Amino acid sequence: MLNYIWAFMILVGIVYAAFTGNMAAVTDAALSSAGEAVSLCITMAGVMALWMGLMKIAEKSGLIARLTKGIQPFLSFLFPDIPKNHEARQYIATNFIANILGLGWACTPAGLKTMEALAKLEEERGTPGYTGGGERVASREMCTFLILNTSSLQLIPVNMIVYRTQYGSANPAAVIAPAILATLVSTAAAIVFCLFSGRGQKRR
Repeated sequence: MLNYIWAFMILVGIVYAAFTGNMAAVTDAALSSAGEAVSLCITMAGVMALWMGLMKIAEKSGLIARLTKGIQPFLSFLFPDIPKNHEARQYIATNFIANILGLGWACTPAGLKTMEALAKLEEERGTPGYTGGGERVASREMCTFLILNTSSLQLIPVNMIVYRTQYGSANPAAVIAPAILATLVSTAAAIVFCLFSGRGQKRR
C-alpha cells in the first residue's frame, strides 16, 4: 500500500512541476537528494558500526547478561505466562536493551527471534493455527511485545543524532532530553494499555 502512496505522490509532484514549469527544479532536487542519500548512508554505517561494536563489547564483558538478568522481574510482570527459562525471555530482553540504547537496527534481529520464539511457545501450548488447522491469531504476548517495542524508552536516540549531525545541526545531541521524556511517556502509556487490555482476559 505504501508503494502506491509514494508512487502517487511522486507522480503528482512531477505532473505539477510539468504544468508550472519547474521540471528543472525537480531534476536538480532528485540528483542532489541522491547524493545526500549516499552520504547519509555512509555516515549511518559508520555510527552504527561504532555502536554495534560497543554492544558487542558489552556482550562479551557480561554487561548485557547482567542487564538481561536485572529486567527479568519486569518481564515477569509484563509477560506472566511465558515460562521463566523460555528462550523468548532472552530475546525480549535483548530487544528492549537495544531499543533503550537507541540501537533500532540492532534490536531488529532480536525482535524477529522473539516472534519466532513466541510462535514456538504457542506450538508448545497446542494453540490452533500453530499446530495445524484453524486460523493463526497473534497471542497476547506477541501483541504486548509489539506495543512495547514500538513505544520503547530511548536513552540515546542514535539515529536522530546522526541525522541532525548530517544536516548541520549546531547541537545534534540537544534531542536527548526531549526524546527521553517523549519515549518515557509513550512507554508508560503502552504498559498501562497492555495491563488494562490483557489482565482478566482469556489468553489468545
